[in-house]
Amino acid sequence: MERITSLQNPRVKQLVRMRDRRPRDEAGAFLIEGYRQIRRALEKNIMLSELYFSPDWFLGENEPALIEQARAAGAQVVELSKDAFAKVAYRERPDGLLAVAPQWHNTLESLEPILKGKAAPFLLVVEAIEKPGNLGTILRSADAAGIDAVIVCDPVTDIFNPNVVRSSTGVLFSVPVVIAESQPVRAWLRERGIRAVATTPSATGLHYEADLRGPLAIIMGSEQYGLSDFWLAESDARVRIPMAGQADSLNVAMATIITLFEAVRQRR
Repeated sequence: MERITSLQNPRVKQLVRMRDRRPRDEAGAFLIEGYRQIRRALEKNIMLSELYFSPDWFLGENEPALIEQARAAGAQVVELSKDAFAKVAYRERPDGLLAVAPQWHNTLESLEPILKGKAAPFLLVVEAIEKPGNLGTILRSADAAGIDAVIVCDPVTDIFNPNVVRSSTGVLFSVPVVIAESQPVRAWLRERGIRAVATTPSATGLHYEADLRGPLAIIMGSEQYGLSDFWLAESDARVRIPMAGQADSLNVAMATIITLFEAVRQRR
């Protein structure tokens, strides 16, 4: 087994570069750091091309079994010294496991088998989310709410950003995520009879007063600007979350959770 100790090793330098989007896209790959995230990737049959580990950082006793599972699935396994792993790790306190996996690119058409036969598809559309941590949390919320797919429109944040992967706690591997432009998404929803319900502080109707049953896509906007004029004009309904205090808006991830679980309540 190869063991790397030099901080100047080309592999170490490439792992550090892959924190940025351009090197990730050029390599067609992304980083998965952490025991839980890597375990979930393997559970969902995500192919790992490389797995790096450093026993000096392990937090428990299950890491060797996960390493062997990754090796058996075809990953090239490389040991790093404590200092080398500290350099490539994205977390402040790493747990000694870092994987490289190929990127994938789902399309709206790829959702057809997933939605086939569903009387009431339940989708989440997010537009121009800026912060990776918010996007990752939104993915976790979508998974918890039983969303069939998340569609990311006009993205500002790369879904393969290490903070998205980390904050999604591996949900990125289980919830279908599509990247697309807003206009084709709206046409696709309309063709399939899926209602688009936009969330905006300017709406008169409250989120719990709207009918969120049946084929549904909840539309959430960016942190700074909210939804674009396009989605506000093209939506079938607009709703807002009531605010009792001086704040005029909620964090987009929190607003998504509140709206999704109101839909879950109604749909049950």
